[in-house]
Amino acid sequence: MNVSRRKKSIIQAVSILSITTLLFGCSNPNEGADNKSNQDTLTMAWPRDIGEMNPHVYNPSQLFAQSMVYEPLVHYAEGGKLEPFLAKSWDISKDGKTYTFKLRDDVKFSDGSTFDATIVKKNFDAVLKNKALHSWLGFISKIDKTEAVDKQTFRMTLSEAYYPTIQELAVVRPVRFLGEAGFPKNGDTSKGVEQEVGTGPWVLDEYKADQYATFKVNKNYWGPMPKVKKIKVDIIPDAESRVLAFEKGDIDLIFGEGAISVDAYNQLKETKSYKTTMSEPVATRLLIMNTKKKQLADERVRQALQYGFDKKTLVEGITSGLEAPADFILPPNLPYTSNLNVEKRDFDVAKAKSLLDEAGWKLPNGKKIREKDGQPLQIEMMYDAAELVQKAMAETLQSEWASIGVDLKIVGVELPDQVQRFKDNKFDINMYSNFGAPYDPHTFVNIIGTDGFGFKEAISAYPNKDQLLQEMKDVLKTTDETKRQKMYAEILPSLQDQGALVPISYLKKMAIYQNGVTNFKFAANRDESPFAQIGIK
Repeated sequence: MNVSRRKKSIIQAVSILSITTLLFGCSNPNEGADNKSNQDTLTMAWPRDIGEMNPHVYNPSQLFAQSMVYEPLVHYAEGGKLEPFLAKSWDISKDGKTYTFKLRDDVKFSDGSTFDATIVKKNFDAVLKNKALHSWLGFISKIDKTEAVDKQTFRMTLSEAYYPTIQELAVVRPVRFLGEAGFPKNGDTSKGVEQEVGTGPWVLDEYKADQYATFKVNKNYWGPMPKVKKIKVDIIPDAESRVLAFEKGDIDLIFGEGAISVDAYNQLKETKSYKTTMSEPVATRLLIMNTKKKQLADERVRQALQYGFDKKTLVEGITSGLEAPADFILPPNLPYTSNLNVEKRDFDVAKAKSLLDEAGWKLPNGKKIREKDGQPLQIEMMYDAAELVQKAMAETLQSEWASIGVDLKIVGVELPDQVQRFKDNKFDINMYSNFGAPYDPHTFVNIIGTDGFGFKEAISAYPNKDQLLQEMKDVLKTTDETKRQKMYAEILPSLQDQGALVPISYLKKMAIYQNGVTNFKFAANRDESPFAQIGIK
């Protein structure tokens, strides 16, 4: 039975007891795994199962794992440079609609089959069977035609010009390439794949649901071979257990966003017994306020909540200064995001209380929670239960907003549930981070303007909503660079100033690793694995 089918059988057999065990962090990550003493294996800890190794689907599949097995036509490099990868070159027609790619002729899939224009087209067509699922990626919905012109030439024609197309081809999913043996008979990969056959440097070797996954080197890899023979991923949901396993020497590497608490990171760093590093800012932490909710429909309430907490103290206190307070909804080092003219709302309790009073939310004598028309000012905030910084920030906001008469209920949920609730508009406030490189700002404005992703519904109370939505459509198809810059300078501040999107901090990835680990480096693409050059001695 191949790995994919074994995974499906295991997942179907998981009992309620095993789910409970996962939630309480009681799994044994070393059961059945390779012995840690094997110096050819790098062992890392991860908080959740790697998910189905399918290049064309989303959560719970983990991006870093997908990027180990499946590769793109275009690579996003340092400084935002777009470089040839599986495509060695490309040409764009003058009208911005037709993209012609010349493919490498030395690439094979992990099973030895050939990578060519026919299989590229088959992968694109599999994605296009589920256009609605992938509409957050702007160019997908605009693909009008795909062609395998010859063995090494693939052509894609769009219905209209869309300037971020090449950049979007660098993302980890959904347009990466599965070999022929991985396709179901009906060609629809949305329900699963037959085998995890990719062109990447790694192949999924062993897997035990919610416990571990082992990747071995792809012997047919076309590029530079990895320096280690295996990457083992121990699934350890509990953050403290991850750190204990690291200190014990069972784990070589912990990396990622929220994989280790700031306190634990700093404590381990101070021992000088390990290596540590941090990435450049990769995204902005945001609060998304749902203006469809009665309590948040009034802009004065949204403004009051922003004035009602000390952002600088919150960020510095929780992240120990490792993150910086954010003034903008996107990091200013991304295209079109520098020098934006936005309204800053610094900590001002008196201003917050005054705005709530103006909005009709009064504090009755002898009570701690404001009321309006007999209803208390209660708001729920959801956060990713596995993300420790989100949890700490939610708890701090709960305390600070209580001082201005707001009853904030906080609830930690599993990431897939958080994503689904956001899409279904079943939230008051959501803790969120934007996509970062290589996605923004174009993906950010695209998903805000697209039904079913939570944002469009969240800004429904904006008076200029219709105008904003049209501008967000127009900016993505303009080929005039000067005009595009001007449009972004209007769109992004308007989204922020009306208070549904609240910047908190610029987040970074942290990594801590044993001294024997060499050549660790974060990829320029936020979602790529860092294993290209990593070694262990």
